Amino acid sequence: MKLVLFDIDGTLLWSDGAGRRAMEQALLRVFGTTGEPTYRYDGKTDRQIAREQMREAGFTDATITSRLDDLLNEYVHGLQAELARTDTTPARLCDGIVPLLQALHGHEAVTLGLLTGNIERGARAKLNAVQVDFTQFRVNAFGCDHEDRPELPAIAQRRAREHHGLEVAGDRIVIIGDTPADIHCGRSLGVRAIGVATGRYSTDELASHAPAAVFANLAETQAVVSAILA
Repeated sequence: MKLVLFDIDGTLLWSDGAGRRAMEQALLRVFGTTGEPTYRYDGKTDRQIAREQMREAGFTDATITSRLDDLLNEYVHGLQAELARTDTTPARLCDGIVPLLQALHGHEAVTLGLLTGNIERGARAKLNAVQVDFTQFRVNAFGCDHEDRPELPAIAQRRAREHHGLEVAGDRIVIIGDTPADIHCGRSLGVRAIGVATGRYSTDELASHAPAAVFANLAETQAVVSAILA
């Protein structure tokens, strides 16, 4: 069995900044500031983004923690509104996603999942916006499960065992993502990572972090499937 875990933003889809706009609006409502405008969200969990931004703004960890639930509720409402707007570029799937998911479904020894910094409600909203069936991803780890991304692969591995009876060794897990954080997060378990340059990092930048493979996009279905199953 192989467990194939996809990142969402910059890997499965591109939402043209809807997530950032929603988070900044939520931060402004709950904390009174949008945070540092040059702060990079990619590769971070939603909870990590909020904590790091508000620490920089001078809030204590205790205060941030006490307001996180309210913040994330505001964020989800704002995200749904942003994704429904007609005056901005709509969310879109990255190249090759539909045929790749179809091809992987054709392998009995492959289980699909998500490993993302998005909280679960945000992940559902984004996938719904591009008409991708959330339920096809059976084993998932989200940004609401842990604030630190390197903790997420072990959560996915444990869920595979506890909820689906799947014993998946670390070296049978494949993470596909568009940032160095995706490449590094599972290394303590021996996870294989595949980088894809459909986000803000180039193939050379991703390759410098020594993934098992790196692609400009996921459009070459057979090549990507071969890298996953290698």
